[in-house]
Amino acid sequence: MGRIILGALAGFVIWAILWIGSDMILMALSPGWYGRNMGEFQAAMENKTVFTLDSLILIISLIRSVVFSLIAGFAAAWIARENTKAPLGTGILLLLFGIFVQSVYWNYLPLWYHLTFLILLVPVTIFGGKQKSRKLLV
Repeated sequence: MGRIILGALAGFVIWAILWIGSDMILMALSPGWYGRNMGEFQAAMENKTVFTLDSLILIISLIRSVVFSLIAGFAAAWIARENTKAPLGTGILLLLFGIFVQSVYWNYLPLWYHLTFLILLVPVTIFGGKQKSRKLLV
C-alpha cells in the first residue's frame, strides 16, 4: 500500500514539474509570443480585467497536459510496481488540483478548454499507467 501511495504522489509531482518546467522553457524560447501572452494573462488576472488567451496556447497546453499525464501515469505504475491503483490515484490527485486551478481561471479561459483539460486527466493518466505492463513490474 505504501508503494501505491508513493507512486501516486510521485506521479503528481512529476506532472507538476513537467508542467512548470515546460512553461518556463516556452516562455524563454518565445518571449515575444508565449511569454508576452502569459504575462498579459497573469496581469489581467491580478487586475481583474478582461483578457483572451491565444487559442494556440490553449491547444499547446492541452497537448502538454496529455503528454505529461501519460508520463505521470507510467511513472506512478513504475514506482508502485502495479499499473492500476497508483495511476488512478495520480489521476484523481491531478483532477482535484485541476478543478481548483480551473476554478481560479474560470472567467479567463473558454469552457471548451476547462472541460477538455479536466475530462482528459484521469483516463489519460490511467492509460499511461497501463503502458507499464504487469510482466515488467515484477
